[in-house]
Amino acid sequence: MSDQTAGGFIVIAHRGASGYLPEHTLAAAAMAHAMEAGYIEQDVVMSRDGELIVLHDLTLDAVTDVAARFPGRQRADGHYYAIDFNLAEIRTLLVHERRKPGGSLAFPGRFAAPGVDFRVPTLREEIALIQELNRSTGRDVGVYVEPKSPAWHRAEGRDLLAAVVGVLAEFGYDSRDDKAFLQSFDFESLRELRFDLGSDLKLVQLIGENRWGESPSDFDYLRSAEGLAAIAAFADGIGPWLPQVIRVRGADAGQPTGLVAAAHRHGLLVHAYTLRADQLLDTIPSLETAVDLLVNRIGLDGVFTDHPDRVIRALRDQSTRPSSE
Repeated sequence: MSDQTAGGFIVIAHRGASGYLPEHTLAAAAMAHAMEAGYIEQDVVMSRDGELIVLHDLTLDAVTDVAARFPGRQRADGHYYAIDFNLAEIRTLLVHERRKPGGSLAFPGRFAAPGVDFRVPTLREEIALIQELNRSTGRDVGVYVEPKSPAWHRAEGRDLLAAVVGVLAEFGYDSRDDKAFLQSFDFESLRELRFDLGSDLKLVQLIGENRWGESPSDFDYLRSAEGLAAIAAFADGIGPWLPQVIRVRGADAGQPTGLVAAAHRHGLLVHAYTLRADQLLDTIPSLETAVDLLVNRIGLDGVFTDHPDRVIRALRDQSTRPSSE
């Protein structure tokens, strides 16, 4: 069940233009829009009062000053979960560049100026921003939404999937003809979106590694011929990790693994994650080389990237490069 986006290869701004501004802020989304990304990604979790916020983690620790503002509100594991805070409380938090547990920057060299007023946006706010930018610029940038850990939210007594589908419908995203994708690592949640909630949006099965513990799904099975057939029975594409589509070690480094071709045989799009200029695979010397490999040798249909401007520029340079024939 595939639906190739007009213009071929699509560039998905991973958490906005997160290579330049703190991830998932409205500023990062606006910058990605200005860079002409085809889609902007939104990871979504729920607050205590049922608001949908754009945040990659279930917890607020890595990207906000929550520990300083709300000491003692962490759970037994030491983490500050978004679902334990009302939206009004979350609004008081300042967002900063992602940091590791020890406090060091996850990506040294990225935006790190202290005191800039970045905040956690709601899903409604971000979609409203993108749609208004579409209107004012004449562009048609889409949304690419991941409800984070639906099973975990359900255990907390919240139906995250239904809430996300409801908000998307409010903004006119309710059919596969719309510029919207829904993605999930959880195979059963993806099936729930299609069959129980009746979503007609384009669905993408994210593929991780079983050791990550990202969801109950068996990713080894989902990469098999049988697993891809099960996905293709109701979904539109897969979103694998880059090392799952391109060999990164040995004599075959830079060659396809075969996953993209196998997915295409089942009519599935392949949008891989995450291409970063400051975190390239060891065997790839530059982002521009990576784009050439991923498009021309691996055959991807799209890529998630923290640096959408550089990917788009590389694609344009390729299209204007004289043929060697």
